[in-house]
Order: sequence, then C-alpha cells, then structure tokens
Amino acid sequence: MYFPLGDEAPEFPRSVLDSLRQPLETGRITLHRSAGQVTYPAKFQLVMASNPCLCGLNTGSGAYCTCTVAQRRNYLARLSGPLLDRIDLQVQVERPQSAALALGEPGESSAEVAQRVAQARAVQADRLAPFGLSLNAEAPMSVLSKELRLPSGDLRALNAALDRAQLSLRGYVRVLRIAWTISDLCLKDHPEAEDIDAAMALRQSTGTRR
Repeated sequence: MYFPLGDEAPEFPRSVLDSLRQPLETGRITLHRSAGQVTYPAKFQLVMASNPCLCGLNTGSGAYCTCTVAQRRNYLARLSGPLLDRIDLQVQVERPQSAALALGEPGESSAEVAQRVAQARAVQADRLAPFGLSLNAEAPMSVLSKELRLPSGDLRALNAALDRAQLSLRGYVRVLRIAWTISDLCLKDHPEAEDIDAAMALRQSTGTRR
C-alpha cells in the first residue's frame, strides 16, 4: 500500500486533486486512450495537509491574517466537495500556545500506538473474514446495514445529519467505518453512540458539510 503525502494540497491545480477521486473510491484507475483503455490497481491511503489560507495566519481570531475573504475562499475551494467527501478524517490543527509547550506532557510512544493499531486490525480481520474483507475501510453499506447493523438509538445523530444534508450517503458509510475503528481501538464489541459522535466530529471538525 502506498502513502502519498500532499503537503500544501491547495497549491495543486484543482484538476490534479480531483483526478484522485476515482482511485480513492474504487482502488483502481482507468486510463482511456484512442487505442482502448487499461485499468491499474491504485489502492492507497491519502494524507493531505493545508494551511488555512495563503499566508497561513488565519487561525484563532485571524487577527494577523493578511488575506482577503475572497483569497481565503478561493484558496480552500481548490479542495472540491466531492474530493473532501472521500477523505475519512478531516482534522483542524490549531497553532501551539506557549503554555501548552511549557507543560511538555509526553504522549504515547510510537511502539505503543503501533501495538494498539495491530490489535485493532487483527480484530477487524477476524470480524470481516466471512465477507472476504480484512479492514473496516473496505466494509460496504450492504454489510454495515445488515450483519453489522447498529441499534437505531445509537444511529439517531448520524441519521439526523444525513436527513439534514450535513452528510452525503458516502459520508454516512465512512462515519460508520470510522466508528467501528474507534470501537476496535477501545476494545469494544461494537460502536456505541459516543463512538459514532466521535467519528462524526473527526470528519466535520474543519467546518465542511460532508
């Protein structure tokens, strides 16, 4: 599996970014030429980063930002809605504050995180093996809505977001996949309402409606 890193993603032409939509959706890319067409495998995990604006200072109150409203809008508009709809996690990272740096509290080591991830992946592989799958990211709606269907009460907030057009159907499925992953990392048998809420927050924290 390949891991492309798109640093300063809005600096790429929108046409280039949108060309990623097909392989993100299907795990394949098809090239059409006059002599015919050919399809290649293209399953990968995409990681993109972006400044909040051209000058990079539109954080917090935005008092130091030198961009106009139009410049900020045009900059972020290069990340189209259909492309963002295919990005599972959309996290806004705030500028660090000196007080937080002074605390210097250590986080988990890479080895500890890797162990938790490996354990979660093993749980997923075992649960999804009857469907010929190994990762939550591969689970289709047909499985999530039948064999892995969650209680309607836990789905209330997610269903409401879909009805209010805050999520597309694609986004709905991706939230469920994220919720299952959160549940696996927490060693639960299945996601609960709080896991679905966390998955929605991880997808919508940038303020995008997807």
